[in-house]
Amino acid sequence: MPDFPAWVLSCLLVACLGLAGGARDAHARHVKHGVHNVAARQGRAARHHHHHPLRRLPPLPPMKTVSSTWSQHGLASWYGTRREIGHRTASGDVFDPTAMTAAHRQLPLGTLVRIRAASTGRSVIVRINDRGPYRGRRIIDLSPAAARMLGLMDRGTMMVDITALPPGGASQG
Repeated sequence: MPDFPAWVLSCLLVACLGLAGGARDAHARHVKHGVHNVAARQGRAARHHHHHPLRRLPPLPPMKTVSSTWSQHGLASWYGTRREIGHRTASGDVFDPTAMTAAHRQLPLGTLVRIRAASTGRSVIVRINDRGPYRGRRIIDLSPAAARMLGLMDRGTMMVDITALPPGGASQG
């Protein structure tokens, strides 16, 4: 092996360590901005909805409490394809298409709400147990059971009025 001056060996060592550090930094950037961290950036609820990624809305911070006068008017849709059945919702429940449940972006999990179809006047009471919808102007995603009772299954979307019920208020009317 040829004799190299100490300064040449030192330069080579520094260069090699610098390259290794750069590779580590490049990997860190990939993990931070790449597919490895998508689920962490989108939050747990976003993983439960499989909509077009370009139309996905950013998650909103959940409300801590709901006023007894809280209401919302907007577009409802339903979800519950084979892909969701059996998966866990944001509340930890296993998704059940026969349950009277819904996904809302902000209402506290466990909140009971009355959903009234603006066009027909039909209403149902559902429990918020998931997060979503994250698509377009939609404000709530209903389970197939709730959607069926409102007549939403064939239409896909409809305008609804949502009213929060006080705890134990499902029987009020």
